[in-house]
Amino acid sequence: QTPLKKTNALIAQMGITFLNAYVPSALCCPSRASILTGKYPHNHHVVNNTLEGNCSSKSWQKIQEPYTFPALLKTMCGYQTFFAGKYLNEYGAEDAGGVGHVPPGWSFWYALEKNSKYYNYTLSVNGKARRHGENYSVDYLTDVLANMSLDFLEYKSNFEPFFMMISTPAPHSPWTAAPQYKKSFQNVSAPRNSNFNIHGKNKHWLIRQAKTPMTNSSIQFLDDAYRKRWQTLLSVDDLIEKLVKKLEFHGELDNTYIFYTSDNGFHTGQFSLPIDKRQLYEFDIKVPLLVRGPGIKPNQTNKMLVANIDLGPTILDIAGYDLNKTQMDGMSLLPLLRGDKNVTWRSDFLVEYQGEGYNGSDPTCPGLGPGVTHCFPDCVCEDSYNNTYACVRTLSASWDLQYCEFDDREVFVEVYNLTADPHQINNIAKTIDQEILEKMNYRLMMLQSCSGATCRTPGVFDPGYRFDPRLMFSNHGVRARRFSAQSLQSI
Repeated sequence: QTPLKKTNALIAQMGITFLNAYVPSALCCPSRASILTGKYPHNHHVVNNTLEGNCSSKSWQKIQEPYTFPALLKTMCGYQTFFAGKYLNEYGAEDAGGVGHVPPGWSFWYALEKNSKYYNYTLSVNGKARRHGENYSVDYLTDVLANMSLDFLEYKSNFEPFFMMISTPAPHSPWTAAPQYKKSFQNVSAPRNSNFNIHGKNKHWLIRQAKTPMTNSSIQFLDDAYRKRWQTLLSVDDLIEKLVKKLEFHGELDNTYIFYTSDNGFHTGQFSLPIDKRQLYEFDIKVPLLVRGPGIKPNQTNKMLVANIDLGPTILDIAGYDLNKTQMDGMSLLPLLRGDKNVTWRSDFLVEYQGEGYNGSDPTCPGLGPGVTHCFPDCVCEDSYNNTYACVRTLSASWDLQYCEFDDREVFVEVYNLTADPHQINNIAKTIDQEILEKMNYRLMMLQSCSGATCRTPGVFDPGYRFDPRLMFSNHGVRARRFSAQSLQSI
């Protein structure tokens, strides 16, 4: 069973599925900023979903927005560009220009004010506020986005190439399914992998504080959330079908690239964490990536390590723009899409996250003290000020490995060999070869200070990798200035 049967048939089976697609930060705003800029969070400086964390802030608008890939597509490549849906979580905030702010690079702009909703929301329609209520036939956001997209395809200019970005909030909470889908998937529950509802031993303290086994009410809550997420995706599946049919009707399907992906993963019960994202594990950082289009053979899979910072460079490459003129950290996927044989590709990339927490205690869980947040349900907290980490995720011919360091009092380290332990149950930081640890620590420091081309240098398990242990000591200043947006409060 899957809620995306049509998407699978119309995109995956007609093109390529990337089996190892990741986000450098498993949270909406930093991840979306990475898609738009082609940069790691330490280069676009969006660290969380708040204005203070640079999410759609004045600073973001001034420094990053003019150089996003849609801005380059429109100004440098002559594209007509269309955006519909959720942009950045704080988009439309009064302190950042309200919904009157239309970012550079968009010819047509239909953006949701603030965070995910399905009814009772405001859209910025080319800078003018439009309120929507709760009447399914005219207000259900996924369908509204579908209709706006179809209108664009109907009335756009046929003399310029076009780019569309449709960003459905589904399957984000509050998981409001369309009325006709509210009874779907009644027998579906969250996957019961080997890491479901077990204690995360040898993991950082936030994971260790989860209650194991979970209460029945927590399990019911996460199963219910999983089901509702699937139900909301049925409308997304309908949207994809309508778009593909419309492109086909206009004779444009065969010369249009279609990308399908997400801004982060999600966990439901792994290591007894009920529901959220923002952890370093595969279930939160791994996302789907399906692509169809000219020159892409059907029914392919690709195992290369790709990230959402690659989407901007790929689309600019398709448009014929010289990527050397950008400051992007990602790589164009075009050679992989075309099936070029002699592609040298990355063997690792960076994951980085800066923890969020309230100054006060969580009112629902006063016993936990200050600094923690997202403690629903059952006072299992999903985030805190010192849930701040950076990882190197490595995938090469010989290694499938993740190395992570925490910026907390323990300077906690987690290392997983995903060949032997795909569900990341055993932290092997204490038993792995010391030389590998040193190389990974050094590589992490390099990636955390990388920019542009230096983000694409050979990884630890590449033949071209050079390691000089002496550099580890001269370079340690990098560790200290890793996260600058706020001083981290220890708990």
